Amino acid sequence: MRVYRDGVDSCWKKTPAMANQYEVLADHYPSSSDYEFLYTLITWIRYVQSEFRQSSVCSLVPSSAERVFKLAGMVDGFCCYLEQTFGDLKERGVVIGYDARAHPPSGGSSKRFASLAAAVFTSRGVPVHLFSDITPTPFVPFTVSHLSLCAGIMITASHNPKQDNGYKVYWENGAQIVSPHDKGISKAIEGNLEPWPESWNAEEALKSPLLKDPYQDVHTQYFKAIQKLCHYRDINKSSKVKIVHTSVHGVGHTFVQSAFKAFDLPPPYAVEEQKDPDPEFPTVKYPNPEEGEGVLTLSFALAEKEGASVVLANDPDADRLAVAEKQESGLWRVFSGNELGALLGWWLFSCWKQQNPEAAVLKNLYMLSSTVSSKILRAIALKEGFHFEETLTGFKWMGNRAKELIDQGNTVLFAFEEAIGIFTCHANQAAENHF
Repeated sequence: MRVYRDGVDSCWKKTPAMANQYEVLADHYPSSSDYEFLYTLITWIRYVQSEFRQSSVCSLVPSSAERVFKLAGMVDGFCCYLEQTFGDLKERGVVIGYDARAHPPSGGSSKRFASLAAAVFTSRGVPVHLFSDITPTPFVPFTVSHLSLCAGIMITASHNPKQDNGYKVYWENGAQIVSPHDKGISKAIEGNLEPWPESWNAEEALKSPLLKDPYQDVHTQYFKAIQKLCHYRDINKSSKVKIVHTSVHGVGHTFVQSAFKAFDLPPPYAVEEQKDPDPEFPTVKYPNPEEGEGVLTLSFALAEKEGASVVLANDPDADRLAVAEKQESGLWRVFSGNELGALLGWWLFSCWKQQNPEAAVLKNLYMLSSTVSSKILRAIALKEGFHFEETLTGFKWMGNRAKELIDQGNTVLFAFEEAIGIFTCHANQAAENHF
């Protein structure tokens, strides 16, 4: 569901309770006399509250994106819930990252929203690790785990259309929120629809001694961590496989280049027209790798020019990965999420088995997938002797279950969902693709 300014009356009935909220909005913004606009904002707030149970929020940005984040009180409510839950919140703090989305007509952007979110926390005496530049989503849960923080926020609408923005929330375990925290946060938001005046000053927040920039440290530690997952470095150094990569106008280019370097692989060819962040996404209708060939047209053209046989594509916040391979027929095959899960699961187990030939260690080895995904991992587990578990639909469930298993002394080698590019490799290494 996305809330548009037109036709809002068909979505919600006007009630006295909502009328009271209009008054709150009008008090803060006396120049906003457009009743329909205020009504749209309240409708969006209600939608946000319900969507917190999905662990992330994505919705159309109305004509003033800043007002939405100020008025909704989402971050205020989240901060309140963290204060109630963690006695050491003011010692541990939170991390906030953001992608490159922007809405020039309103002055809103992911970076601006991140600054506003930071202002909420610093105004309450909570330390904030605010990235100084755009980051891929996986950096946020990695930072939560790396610095033992209470929570993380990533300002992004992922692969949604350009009009959207929102944010993803991560808990102290590095996974996206599940019950009872989703319900607790939603309730806290309902109690904080009127924002805290002192939390709106992003400029002052950026001067706060409670604010730190984790960018350089996390960048270094993340790519140091994934180096441990490289199994055939010598072969990588001499690899003749040519690969094309597109970040689809998102944040992925720099970080994918660094990942290839960490594995001693030749750098992939970058699709020049899509390499740099651009919130307009001018070359695609939807910036979603799941759209397949419609998003990969420029990648295929570059691959043909350079003689590359593999194409990789990230979504705008670089937490999904689509893969295509050129067939002997000359046609391109875009792998489904289930096919990628099968290939990666088989490959990771094969590499792990070479390094751990003792049969006894299999008793603590796990792979996971959701109930809507292929059962190929179950078949491999039955054949090889390791454990397989199925979770509810949604990667948040696999992330949380993986952390539970790890805390019990197990190894979670791989987990995936059938949607293209949602997986985690070697969860114990805290170098998640997407928790």
